[in-house]
Amino acid sequence: MNLFVLNTLLALGWAALVGSFTLPSLLLGFGIGYVALLVARPLFGNTTYFERVWRVLRLALLFVYELVVSSLRVVWDVITPTHLSRPGIIAMPLDAEGEGQVLLVANLISLTPGSLSIDVSADRRTLYVHAMFVDDPDALRKELKDGLERRVIEAVK
Repeated sequence: MNLFVLNTLLALGWAALVGSFTLPSLLLGFGIGYVALLVARPLFGNTTYFERVWRVLRLALLFVYELVVSSLRVVWDVITPTHLSRPGIIAMPLDAEGEGQVLLVANLISLTPGSLSIDVSADRRTLYVHAMFVDDPDALRKELKDGLERRVIEAVK
């Protein structure tokens, strides 16, 4: 059986038990279900579900961190009289494979304030990104590759 579906059913069961179908209640139920499934792990054989949950959680936390930091940076640039932005377009070689990974990397970059995915090359090996702060194109490229792209690859594999 798919452990994610089972974990979701356990979360729904928890929410029904406490009589509250709110997001905090469902998240708590998901966490309790995760622990219950972790205890019963030998029954499910060889599975990567438990590690994948942590990798997806790390990706989500990194995205929220990047969202807050870039939002503050953009706001600071807008409200101060001297503008620090140096917009530019970079070409970022992609290690992400498959349409799903490339799509997720491009969308997470676009959702971060101050950056926008413009295009993907026809062979899906290069992503073109417009960024508001391109002081050092190589540093920005490395930051995107070592951050969001690496975490997307880890979470999806």
